[in-house]
Amino acid sequence: MSQSEPYKAPAPRFAAASLIAVIFINMLGFGIIVPLLPFYADSFDAEPWQIGAIFGAYSVGAFFGEPLWGRLSDKYGRKPLLISTIIGNCLCYLALAFAPNIWAAFAIRLVGGLAAGNGAVVQGYIADVTPPEKRARQMSYQGAAWNVGLIIGPAVGGFFAHTGMGPAGFRIPLFIASGLAALCVVAITIFIKESRVREEGISHRPSRWSAIGEAVTHPVIGRMMLLTFLVGFAFTGIESQFGLWSQARFGWGPREIAVCFAFTGATAFFFQTMVTGQMSERFGEGVMLSIGMGMTAVAAALQVFSVSGPMTIALMCLTAAGQSVAFPNVGAIISRTADPHRQGQIMGLNNATGALARVVGPVCAGLMVPVMRDGPFILGALVVAPAILLALSATRRSRLLSEPPKPEP
Repeated sequence: MSQSEPYKAPAPRFAAASLIAVIFINMLGFGIIVPLLPFYADSFDAEPWQIGAIFGAYSVGAFFGEPLWGRLSDKYGRKPLLISTIIGNCLCYLALAFAPNIWAAFAIRLVGGLAAGNGAVVQGYIADVTPPEKRARQMSYQGAAWNVGLIIGPAVGGFFAHTGMGPAGFRIPLFIASGLAALCVVAITIFIKESRVREEGISHRPSRWSAIGEAVTHPVIGRMMLLTFLVGFAFTGIESQFGLWSQARFGWGPREIAVCFAFTGATAFFFQTMVTGQMSERFGEGVMLSIGMGMTAVAAALQVFSVSGPMTIALMCLTAAGQSVAFPNVGAIISRTADPHRQGQIMGLNNATGALARVVGPVCAGLMVPVMRDGPFILGALVVAPAILLALSATRRSRLLSEPPKPEP
């Protein structure tokens, strides 16, 4: 066996499906906590900027964690990295339940984001056990499990939280989230088989900084990373300001916003389970990626002209559909293009650009709102439109790279 073809342990039947079930449990725990964070931070009498810092800390941690865990999983295997990072999440939820002040909570969220930055490990595992032509389908299932966990989790968290009790009122949801993370560790230990063996003989593995340079300048991977950043920047900017925007335009409160996001979550689930995989296999990953980008740009631009709640919900659902069609294909294209020895590392670098977008996007959207209330939607449409060209360009280059060289005459 050549060194260019990494040895992979035989994957058990339904390996990817088992891991996707674990993702759902893990995201259920995550979803329990996220909607409670503003109230949790407020229980410490936090300033608004400190509440924002609590949110941002998680993404900052994920920015550094994604490439680190992805690279280590390439070298030492996916399973031990999944177990260790989820144990870290479990302990961080417990620590957050007993945080003495807002600064301790900030530090715990930062470490929690670092530990939770294991999306590249999950994607690497799916790429290991799935044929290239089926990867978009499996990664769309991963996204569906992610979304369903985020839909159900907030309801569970809201039921068990007691905001009038101060920080102690959030301990039961945090204990539940920690317990679900522990359940994930048990499930992975028992049901998930390692998809790789430890690579001791690989001497050509580049340094972290060399890998970043290679990824950024790669004709396909570099474009995919830029696309991930642009779309994440636009979408998280819109998401961060949507509540205040809808309140100013339609007088919406938390209940109406929750209904809107329930519809968008259901739309995302439908497209990720029933549409994306089949369409990508039929028409190609690049075509569906471009269509998804186009749907997102159109929805963001039309939201400025929304005149009613139902129209706003419909356009948010169109945005969710576009994201659901597009992003599984990003992972599939990268996994097809990247060096098999470095799937996790490259996936991690791409996910890190997404985490960076989740930090920068809300900040820029917040700066635009005082100048123009519809600014986040306009900015989102303007940023996503060039991403369509990036998708088409990357697809062409990917096709050229995958074609066998023509024999010399």
